[in-house]
Amino acid sequence: MLNVKSFLAADFGAATLKVAEFEPNEEGGLRLKQYGFRPLGQEGLQESSREAALQKAMQELLATGGFQSKVINVCAPGFHVFSKFVKLPPVDTSKVTQIIQYEAQQNVPFPLEEVVWDYQILGATPSGELEVLLVAIKSDIVEGLFRTSEAANTKLSLVDVSPAALANAFRYNYGDLEGCSMLLDIGAKTSNLLFFDKEAIYARGINIGANSITADFAKESKLGYDEAESTKIAQGFVSLGGAYEEPEDPHQQAISKIARQVMTRLHIQVNQTIQFYRGQQGGQAPVRLFLSGGASTMPYTAQFFAEKLNMPVDYFNPLRNVQIDPGVNIEELAKIGHQMGELVGLGLRNLAHCPIELNLMPKSALQGQEFGAKKPYLIATMASLVAILFAFGYFNDRIANIKRKSFDNLQPQLQKLQSLDDQIEKEERKLRVSRIEAEQLSGWLEDRPYWGNLLMELRQVMLKTERQGKAKFNTDTGIWIERMVIDCPPPGAGAAAEAATSPRRGRGSAMADPRGECNTISLICRAADLSHIAPDANANFAYALIDQLKASPFVASNSVAVGSLSTPDRDTVTVPVSFSPRRPLKR
Repeated sequence: MLNVKSFLAADFGAATLKVAEFEPNEEGGLRLKQYGFRPLGQEGLQESSREAALQKAMQELLATGGFQSKVINVCAPGFHVFSKFVKLPPVDTSKVTQIIQYEAQQNVPFPLEEVVWDYQILGATPSGELEVLLVAIKSDIVEGLFRTSEAANTKLSLVDVSPAALANAFRYNYGDLEGCSMLLDIGAKTSNLLFFDKEAIYARGINIGANSITADFAKESKLGYDEAESTKIAQGFVSLGGAYEEPEDPHQQAISKIARQVMTRLHIQVNQTIQFYRGQQGGQAPVRLFLSGGASTMPYTAQFFAEKLNMPVDYFNPLRNVQIDPGVNIEELAKIGHQMGELVGLGLRNLAHCPIELNLMPKSALQGQEFGAKKPYLIATMASLVAILFAFGYFNDRIANIKRKSFDNLQPQLQKLQSLDDQIEKEERKLRVSRIEAEQLSGWLEDRPYWGNLLMELRQVMLKTERQGKAKFNTDTGIWIERMVIDCPPPGAGAAAEAATSPRRGRGSAMADPRGECNTISLICRAADLSHIAPDANANFAYALIDQLKASPFVASNSVAVGSLSTPDRDTVTVPVSFSPRRPLKR
């Protein structure tokens, strides 16, 4: 027999805490030594009281269950987990991590600094795309799992998630099946639906669980939650519908109808997921369904899904290839074995390679593990430092005297170098000032042709407007600039204002621009009167002029405005227009 220590696996479900102790057997497989379940009650379903309920249940279960190991792997429940399957384009392996980081930022619904996340590359499609599973949990949730483990005096080794643990347990026990298989794990708050087809794995969480049956029944029967839960467990079943005779007990009758309604909603989600898996993921049609989870034991659940999905339905046996210790009661284990999928998946992580290997350990635990691993090296380092300090102390006086003498010899050279450094810095300041002045002068020279270019652009605008008007009204049109007014501040106004409010400028300051900037240009345009063609022809012609100005690269498009049109004589119309150049004009 292998002399290997056992280890614990804990499934922190919404309604039930499940713990099992495993050890490797002689063949390198998994042996179940013992297990224990503890209900969490309504406190386990409420975030405010969940951690306290978990800690209490964990301490009681480990104290009375005869568990020996203190090393534990834990599984976070599905309702706390965000998971998504994404496909990445074919890329160089050196860029995979960077792309997955980007995908996590885009897909995880929380800032990455607020979550613990991990990923698993599941394989590649025939086209070369990488199939990646992204998983994330809020950091405070993972820290709560760590505190729960610490309170029970156990050492947290690994944090997994329900879909991944179930997938590993299924592959371990049913890896020889042909065709596409589905696994539906029905929990208290959420359900996990997994697809297995050869090496391909796909999973989706569904926010429907057995707690919905209890809540609806408690509301209808006016019972307390705990009493409604006990009645559901003792008397509940899924109504077969149709012409089946209803039970005489009113509570049993109500539960069966509510259970069928909840299972119907779950079936709709399962059907939608099957369609998505086949259409978007390119998967094959499933040929069988396995049920697991505490809620799947309600009578007639398997018959309900077999009828709805028209396929064989069986209960998942995660212990199919697990050796059972002689001390475990086989009959009792058979009643709840299908609920231990996550526990088996967690146990397998301590053996050989698993298809999905995620670890969402909290940062505090990782830091503690890193410190523990480095502790022997730190002790050795401290001992070496002490020895080195003694050695340095022995030679300290001689080294100090040598350094002092060398410093005295270097002092004159340092003073000379300092003087040279001051001169270099002074010259560099002059150079920077000269460069600024040269850049400003260069800018002024570049602005000189700007006026001419602007006037040429205005001429082109007028010509384009005339051509557009001729094409639209089928007549010769003409438009010209009668007067141009450019709004410019007085020369030197900006510099004078700055001088009045700023400290005195020295020789090293940048050159002031006394010329001012022109920000608005007003045009008085004259055009041939087109009112004899159509009443709004003059206005349309003016709008054509505005459109040409807005399209000009010299004009800020949001600044063009037109005033009221007027007809100074019977043949022409006056069109006042104003606009701002994209770049202010220099005087």
